[in-house]
Amino acid sequence: MVQIKTPEQIAKMREAGLVVAAIHAATREAAVPGATTRDLDEVARKVIADHGAKSNFLGYGGFPATICTSVNEVVVHGIPDEKTVLKEGDIISIDAGAIVDGWHGDAAFTAFVGDGHAPELLELSRVTEESMWAGIAAMKNGNRLVDISRAVETYIRRQPRPAGGKYGIIEEYGGHGIGTEMHMDPHLLNYVTRKRGKGPKLVPGFCLAIEPMVSLGTPHTEVLSDDWTVITTDGTWSSHWEHSVALTEKGPLVLTAVDGGRAKLAELGVTAAPDPLA
Repeated sequence: MVQIKTPEQIAKMREAGLVVAAIHAATREAAVPGATTRDLDEVARKVIADHGAKSNFLGYGGFPATICTSVNEVVVHGIPDEKTVLKEGDIISIDAGAIVDGWHGDAAFTAFVGDGHAPELLELSRVTEESMWAGIAAMKNGNRLVDISRAVETYIRRQPRPAGGKYGIIEEYGGHGIGTEMHMDPHLLNYVTRKRGKGPKLVPGFCLAIEPMVSLGTPHTEVLSDDWTVITTDGTWSSHWEHSVALTEKGPLVLTAVDGGRAKLAELGVTAAPDPLA
C-alpha cells in the first residue's frame, strides 16, 4: 500500500527535509583531504541535534552510524569509521536522513575531495545528478511510477562517457516511498523492465525518494563482509544522488532541497509547488 500524505503531513516532511539539507551543507564543507568518514558522521550528528531532530539511519537494521559515507567504488551504505581518510582526488557519496515529529527526510549527493578530478568523474556525477532531476520532473499528476524510471534511464543512456563505453545503472538498489518510515512502498527502479509493469498512478500526496546510482562500468554490486558496504563488482567508481519529493495538487515539491527544487525544475520547464513553510 502506498501512503498518501495530507498537505499538513507534507509540511512536516518538509521540516525533516530541511534538516537533511543542512546535513548536506555541513558534510560537503567537511569532506576535505585528511578528514575521516567518522569526522563527517560527527558533523551530521551535531546538525541533527542542533535542529532537535532524530536520525533515521542510526540503528536502522543495525546500521551503526548517522550517515552513509561511500567512497570511490563504494556505491552505497558505506559505514563511517576512523580508518577511512579522505584523499585528494577521491569522490564520496553522502547519504543522510532525519526525522521530525515522526516524519522522514532522506537525500544523498556526491562530493569531490580536493581538486584535479578527471573529466570522467566530473561527468559521472553530473549525469547521475541530472538523471535524478529528470526523474523528479516526471513526477506529475496522472503519470505512473514507470514514467519516473523511464526518465532516469533515458537521460543516462543518452549521455556519452568521456572515455567511451556505457554507464552502469545500478540494478540491485533504487528509490522508494517515504513518510512515516524511511523505506516504504513502492520500490522505484532507475530503469524500465517489463516484469514490473507500469506501477501505481501518481496522485497528490505521493512521496518518493528518487535516487539513481551510476557507475563507470558494471551495473552489478556485491556486499562486503560487514553486511552493509556495497561495492561495484568490477571496482569502477560510482555516484549516488537522491532527493525526497512530494507530489502536490500544484506539482512536485523537492522536500530536501533548500529552495524546494524551484530553480532546477524551472530549467526543465516544470513549476515547483509552493513551499508550505515559506
